[in-house]
Amino acid sequence: MANDVGQEKLIGLSHVRAIAPYVGGKPISEVAREFGLDESKIVKLASNENPLGMPESAKKAMAKAAEDLGRYPDSNGFELKNALAKKLNVPFEWITLGNGSNDILELTARAVAQEGDEVVFSKHAFAVYPLATQAVGGKAIEVAATSDYGHDLPAMLKAITAKTRLVFVANPNNPTGTFLKASEIEAFIQKVPSHVVVVIDEAYNEFLTPEQQYDAIAWVKRFPNMILSRSFSKAYGLAGLRIGYGVAQPHLTDLLNRIRQPFNVNSLAQAAAIAAFQDKEFLQQGFELNRAGYIQLTKAFDELGLRYLPSAGNFVLVKVGDDDQAGARINLALLKRGIIVRPVGNYGLPQWLRISIGLPEENAAFIKALKDITSETLS
Repeated sequence: MANDVGQEKLIGLSHVRAIAPYVGGKPISEVAREFGLDESKIVKLASNENPLGMPESAKKAMAKAAEDLGRYPDSNGFELKNALAKKLNVPFEWITLGNGSNDILELTARAVAQEGDEVVFSKHAFAVYPLATQAVGGKAIEVAATSDYGHDLPAMLKAITAKTRLVFVANPNNPTGTFLKASEIEAFIQKVPSHVVVVIDEAYNEFLTPEQQYDAIAWVKRFPNMILSRSFSKAYGLAGLRIGYGVAQPHLTDLLNRIRQPFNVNSLAQAAAIAAFQDKEFLQQGFELNRAGYIQLTKAFDELGLRYLPSAGNFVLVKVGDDDQAGARINLALLKRGIIVRPVGNYGLPQWLRISIGLPEENAAFIKALKDITSETLS
């Protein structure tokens, strides 16, 4: 029997149909095809990946784990959880493994919020927060950012109501790179009602300077309504393996594990994460490279007279024009020159571009292209 015209529009949940899917950074191969460029000469500074790639320690661990790929992975991730528990000084049962830290964010939304519940987060915060909210039919409460594009914690606190079930706080924040002091976050969590779960998203935690670092694990031990989310995709160089973890008290991890897919983290990812997590030398090398790259990029922005936001992550947000087409225009010009960066119009920042910090030569290639575009615009 033929379907009625337009019947397909009635299939599925309305709040799911309303979701605009997450769009990742353009792959190098796609840019090469689209603009007729040589893949080997394209520079990608779009996805906050580690320019050093994967550590050798992780590669060796993966090679060994590959010998046993005919078997299912350890669903409970015993070895990795054990390594995390020892290093973080928390009980084994407090850890949840995710298919990237993104998985932890979505699991949390599914575990604590449902249709009609409110989820609070900041404007210009990670795009997954509103997506996870929409997926469960929740109501997104987006709180205006501060004048420097960061989280306004007092305003977020005021936005919490009896219907609120979840609050997302990113520190540092993506895509702005803004940083909240430990004292600000701690005071915020203390005032959040006990029925509201607070997720502290620390995907970029390893890039903090010694002066910025704080002990979020101590907060997990104090606050039964807090979940700490971290990633292996950035500082540890395992973006392609998709692995992250959450730390919370057992009543919360129990909820997450009830809805977590049984084999959400594959064997290769688990083995690589164990090795990378213990590779202090690689982590330090990445930190130093990131600081040097930040100086390299921001010096160039200063020379060009471009505004940028101080960043505590492995990227810099730079304003490339005053009109709302500026970001898209400069992004296209960069793509034609084989430079991939991240437009952030979907974050309400159409005049800005997010630049991931790369190797010195990658940063230099981007800077040259940007200077060429700027000089052409002025001539």
